Order: sequence, then structure tokens, then C-alpha cells
Amino acid sequence: MKLIILAAVIGACAAGALPGYVAPQYRGYYERPRAALERNAAIIRSVSDVNEQGYHFAYDTENGIQAEETGREANGIQAAGGYSYTGDDGQLYSVRYTADSNGFQAQGAHLPTAPPVPEAIAKALQENARDEANGIFDDGSYHAGKYDSGVFAARTYAPPRLVAPFRKPYYF
Repeated sequence: MKLIILAAVIGACAAGALPGYVAPQYRGYYERPRAALERNAAIIRSVSDVNEQGYHFAYDTENGIQAEETGREANGIQAAGGYSYTGDDGQLYSVRYTADSNGFQAQGAHLPTAPPVPEAIAKALQENARDEANGIFDDGSYHAGKYDSGVFAARTYAPPRLVAPFRKPYYF
């Protein structure tokens, strides 16, 4: 009994020493180092032009943010442009992009790129393209005719019949 009381007292003391839980909405707000500079940045240049052929806008701010975009309506909106800004690490980041029926495609030295396609996958894609060119389409579903020898062997296989073993009656 004394051991249980001692464990409860030690547990209560340990719990009192822990910092209390603070809900996320009440925690201190982290502000990036450049946030105050960006929040109060004045616009140095602003250009906006919209006409029948399309649109163009550009702006520069005093903290080094620059953006520009040109677009037109052709099978949806086709746009091209770019922006640049100075990151928290002091490095200048620039992004050029196009947005059209192929989606949004951004290019920048700091953006990650896809890894190369593994050789086995590239080979499988080439085989699929070759098969489709020859009229062979594989939708990934099972078709019995694709596996002639294995299917035939599986259909002719007769599993052994399970028979309960013979038990001798118990004699007392």
C-alpha cells in the first residue's frame, strides 16, 4: 500500500513539472525574419493592360519582389510569366512558368525535378507502346485466353478429395 501511495506522489510531482498543453490557437506566433519588411513594402511599378488579344500585368515592389504575366484566350487561357523574390536566406529565387492545356509548368533552379525513369519501367513503356501499335491492348484485367498453357493445366488439375480419416471406436 505504501508503494502505491509513493508511486502516486512521484507521478503527481512529475506531472506538475511538465509544461502544460497549450492549444495551437493560443501559442506564440512565429514570424519569418522578412515578414515585417514584406508587409510594408511599397509598389514601385505596376502595369496592367487588358484588351481583345489578351492581358499583361507586371509589378515591382521595394523589397525586390517582381512579377510579370502575359496571357490570351485560346482553348482556355494560355499564360506565360514569372516572378522572383528574395528568400529568408537572402538568396534570389526566380520562377518562369507557362500555363495552358498542358497544365501549369514551372521552371526554376531551386525547384525539385523528377528522378530519371528506371530502365525496367522505360522498357515496359516501350513494350506497351509497341503492343498498342500492333493492336494489342492490355487494360490490366484478367482474360483466360492470355495464359493458355497455365490455364489449361490449372483447369485440368483435380485437387485430391479430402476424406475424414477412419477412427477406431474407443473401447472402455
